[in-house]
Amino acid sequence: MSHEEYKVRLEVFEGPLDLLLYLIKKDELDIHNIPMETITSQYVQYIDLMKMLDLNIAGEFLVMAATLMMIKSRMLLPAEERPELEEEDEDPRWDLVRQLVEYKKFKDAALHLEALEARREDIFGRDGAEVVLERDTDVALHDVGLFDLISAFSDALKKVKVENLQEIFAERFTVADKIGVLGDRLRNEKRFSLSAMFEGMRSRSEIACTFLALLELIRLAQARAVQKDTFGEIYIERAEGVVEMVPPLVEEAPPADSGGE
Repeated sequence: MSHEEYKVRLEVFEGPLDLLLYLIKKDELDIHNIPMETITSQYVQYIDLMKMLDLNIAGEFLVMAATLMMIKSRMLLPAEERPELEEEDEDPRWDLVRQLVEYKKFKDAALHLEALEARREDIFGRDGAEVVLERDTDVALHDVGLFDLISAFSDALKKVKVENLQEIFAERFTVADKIGVLGDRLRNEKRFSLSAMFEGMRSRSEIACTFLALLELIRLAQARAVQKDTFGEIYIERAEGVVEMVPPLVEEAPPADSGGE
């Protein structure tokens, strides 16, 4: 994949605990009885995908990966062979579970406050009375998190047939080109599903470039990814207030001076 022409630098706002909570919720796991082999494997897979996309992975993601592997290995040891500082009946997962439960409490509280703020935005006071503006009857779509997007990216990669990779190895794709393609599509269609965005792509390179282009459009507030149901279909649409999609990526050079005035 060609990254030289256009580098995407996406700031990751969600951390390793967010990723673990996402995986636990996605697979409907018990947060108090985490299957370490499963969760470690999935966590490392997501880290590998983020590395493949050349995203800026904060150090704490790698520290958490090492922590998961350590807990997994300690659980394989008989109680008598565990470190001396660890009590025999102590579950090696306990410290991680405690962190996740506490973090989830604060995250849920933050989401609740955010929802209350959104509700207040539609309430206006007048002469001591409150007038509430009714919302649309349709179920509101919600912005998609980074890990939902990476999950969809992983699903798209799995659909690529191995034999096709050899047939089109000479094709080259760039993020800059795909930004233009997605910009044109948003101008024409206004909204399309993420699965439709990947339709017809036959190589990991093309899928990765397209995904990075999408992340860049989201970062530039040109596009947004929305989802009606938890873990449901993801839709890409033009961001609110955007009149013209994506400014030129390369400025045109000024005309050469002819030398004669």
